[in-house]
Amino acid sequence: MTARTIFQPPRLEAYDLAVLDDITAIRQQLSEVLRAPTRWQGTVRRAIQAKAIQGSNSIEGYRVSQEDAAAAVDDEPAMTTDRQTWAEIMGYKRVLTFVLNVATGPDFSLSEGTIQSMHFMLLEHDLGKSPGRYRTGPIYVTSEHETVYTAPDAAWAPDLVSALVDQVNASEVPALIAAAMAHLNLVMIHPFRDGNGRMGRALQTLVLAMDQVLEPAFSSIEEWLGANTADYYSVLAATGAGAWHPERSAALWLRFNLRAHHMQAQTVQRRFAEASDQWKLIDDLISEYDLPERTADALFDAWLGFRLTRPTYVAHTGLDDRQATRDLTRLSDLGLLSAHGQTKGRYYLAGPPLAQVRDQLRAARKPLTDPYPDLMKEIREQEVATQRLNSPHVPSSLFR
Repeated sequence: MTARTIFQPPRLEAYDLAVLDDITAIRQQLSEVLRAPTRWQGTVRRAIQAKAIQGSNSIEGYRVSQEDAAAAVDDEPAMTTDRQTWAEIMGYKRVLTFVLNVATGPDFSLSEGTIQSMHFMLLEHDLGKSPGRYRTGPIYVTSEHETVYTAPDAAWAPDLVSALVDQVNASEVPALIAAAMAHLNLVMIHPFRDGNGRMGRALQTLVLAMDQVLEPAFSSIEEWLGANTADYYSVLAATGAGAWHPERSAALWLRFNLRAHHMQAQTVQRRFAEASDQWKLIDDLISEYDLPERTADALFDAWLGFRLTRPTYVAHTGLDDRQATRDLTRLSDLGLLSAHGQTKGRYYLAGPPLAQVRDQLRAARKPLTDPYPDLMKEIREQEVATQRLNSPHVPSSLFR
C-alpha cells in the first residue's frame, strides 16, 4: 500500500444499477419541473437549503432550529442560536454558497486548492483550528472516551487528498458514485484538524454540482444524513474498520448512499407535489379574505413551518416597516398567522386554519419506498463483526 492508495468504487450489482436508474429518473423529472418556473420554487429551494445546513451541522452536534437555518440562508441574524454555533452554521453556509455558485460552472474542475479554500470558508471564524491547512499530527475519532477510528499518518494527507482529486477529475463512473467515493475518502483521510465530516458532505454535494443534471440544493443528501445520523456513523464504522483501510470494500457505503439519494429524491419530489396543492389553497384564502397577493409568500413560509418575522417579510416584499406590520397584523387577526412574543422579538407561525390542513396532509402521506429494505441490518451486522475483531475483549452488547 502506498501513500496514494485510496478507496476505489466497488463493482455494482444488477440491483444497484436498477436503483441508480430509479434515482436518475427521479432527478430528471425534478430537473424538468425546475425548468418550468413557479411562484413557490424559490421558497421550496430556500427550505431545502436550510434543511441541508441544519442536517449536516446537527451530525457534528451543532443544533440549530429550522428557523435559524432559514435565517442563515437569508443572511439574517439568528433568533435563538448561540454565538459559537451560529459561527459554525454561517461557515457551512459560505461553503454551500460557493458550491451552488462556482462548482456548477461548465469549466470547473476540482483541485487541492479548492478543498483547502472550502475548509478555510468553513472555519475562518476560528483560526486556532488551522482553517485551510492540513493537520500536522495524528488524529483520532472517539466515542464515549474510546477511539473508534485512527486516521492515516499526517505526512500522507497531501498525497492522499491529491489522489482523491485525481480520482474525481478522471472518474468515468456516474456522478452519484464519484460523489459518494469523494465523501468517503475525505472523511477517512481526515486531512484537517477539525471539520472533516462537514467537508466530506460538502465535497459530495460539490461533485454532484459538477454533474449539472440537477441543482445541488435538490440533489444533496445532507438533510437525509442529518436525520439518520446513527445509520451514517454505522456505515462509516463498518466500512473503515477503525483505521485507514483503503483496501476494504466500499460496497455497503455506496449502497447506503444510493439508498439516501433515492429516499431524499422521493422526499423532494413529494415536497414539490405538496407545494403545488398548498399554493392553490393559499390562493383560495387570499381570494376569500381579499388579501394582497404579496402575502402569499408569508403564508407559504408559515405553512412550511418557518418562523416568520417582520424583517424577513420586509426583505422578501420590499415593503416599508409600517405596511409590513399592517399586513402581518391583519393575517394574525384573521387567524391565518399566530403571533408570538412582544415588539422586536415578535414572530409568527401558521395559524389554526393553515396548521390544521397542513397536519392533515402530512398525516395522509404515503411512506417512502426503501430501495434497500435490508441494508441497515446488514450494515449493523458488519459493524458489530468488525468491532468484535478489533476489540475481542469487549462484550458485543456494547455495540448494539
